[in-house]
Amino acid sequence: MADVRALPLAGERFTSESTITVLSPYNGAVIGLIPECVPADVDRAVAVAKRALAEHPLPLWKRAEVLDKAAERLTARLEEFAKIISAEAAKPLKTARVEASRAVGTFKFAAAEARKLSGDVVPLDAMSGGEGKLGFTLRVPIGVIGAISPFNFPLNLVVHKLAPAIAAGCPVVLKPATQTPFSAITLAEMLIDEAGLPADYLHVVTGGGRTVGNAIVEHDGIAMITFTGSPEVGWGIRAAAPRKRVGLELGNNAPLIIEPDGDWQTAATKVRVAGFSHAGQSCISTQRIFVQASIADRFTEALVEGVKTLKVGDPSDEDTDVSALISTGERDRVKSWIDEAVAGGATVAVGGDFNEDGVLQPTILTNVRQDMKVCAKEVFGPVVGIAVYDDFDDALRMANETEYGLQAGVFTTDIAKAMKAFTTLDYGGVLINEVPTWRADQQPYGGVRDSGNTREGPAYSVKEMTEIRFVSINA
Repeated sequence: MADVRALPLAGERFTSESTITVLSPYNGAVIGLIPECVPADVDRAVAVAKRALAEHPLPLWKRAEVLDKAAERLTARLEEFAKIISAEAAKPLKTARVEASRAVGTFKFAAAEARKLSGDVVPLDAMSGGEGKLGFTLRVPIGVIGAISPFNFPLNLVVHKLAPAIAAGCPVVLKPATQTPFSAITLAEMLIDEAGLPADYLHVVTGGGRTVGNAIVEHDGIAMITFTGSPEVGWGIRAAAPRKRVGLELGNNAPLIIEPDGDWQTAATKVRVAGFSHAGQSCISTQRIFVQASIADRFTEALVEGVKTLKVGDPSDEDTDVSALISTGERDRVKSWIDEAVAGGATVAVGGDFNEDGVLQPTILTNVRQDMKVCAKEVFGPVVGIAVYDDFDDALRMANETEYGLQAGVFTTDIAKAMKAFTTLDYGGVLINEVPTWRADQQPYGGVRDSGNTREGPAYSVKEMTEIRFVSINA
């Protein structure tokens, strides 16, 4: 039996007798064992984190230095991290490398924010009672951050929580996804052992959402929760923690509208990746495609031919484009949604079933309707649905007919249509001549309605993780 992976927790390396076995989503092989933490472990972590903030707050130069070193060390260990991501998440190796490279950039952007984190001068003498007074604000750490991260980007989305917290000067109690804990644990070790982050500023707890997850949410010593995951869990956290600051980045069923004046060939090439990268397990995976009737057949044919060239299989194979979903349960759920859509009148243009390894093949459905689960809900699988429209206004209306609102994309060269799109589409981000799956790590990333309530990106997250403190000095 493999050794239990120790966790950086409460200033030491922690293991427990009770463990969780982590399996490969691709072939079920044992990847390793992790401690099954309990609420008392969260208590210890929070106590140490609070003491760290009170006794030795991190100056800005130290925060920036840690983040710079983290970027440097992650760059040196890029291939190692990519292989960890690929093994635990069944993310194709070439896609995992992209994630690891993005995480380097996220650290760099956070380091830049740490160097310029500042307040404002308040002109108190703008009123008669303020004459002779100097007023200014400081940005101070909000307190201990409780970070709960998902399985689909087990490195970069963890960095999107840890790096801004370090820049803000906040200690963190991190709960990585149980299916994909090893990249987060390795990252935490790197931050402490190689980048110089004090050990009492970062604590990793592993275990179930109903145990350690709830303990983080309910703990009075945690000032802010940052969560990425499903809307059901996210809004449940928000309801359970009314006195905490809660940042939620949740689901989506990303729409893409393609006008005949747009470059539909490029759109088809991009969707070949954007609809199926990491088996569609991304909040902004292109899912609902609305194509104007005059180009619908040509676009669909080009996309189908492109998707047929995707290699499906072992994530460790350098040539693999699409591999397994995170679990057989999720695979079977997505397959049932495909079957339900077909029973309701949709047509499978390609895919729709498992390959010889039991991996769900990239699937394109045509003749889909808004009420089908593959359109109305977040599939989180390798499925895109194509619907045809005549009028651009109808496409905008259909794109807005959803409980989600993270990112949307529109292909058009008509500036009037582009302006109408980004003023009409009710989404956190509207991308013109780009698929909605594209994201820059420094952008304000987040959604509306069931897609969340915050904006990620180091410049924006840092402010969420600080409080404004006003200072007045009599001359």
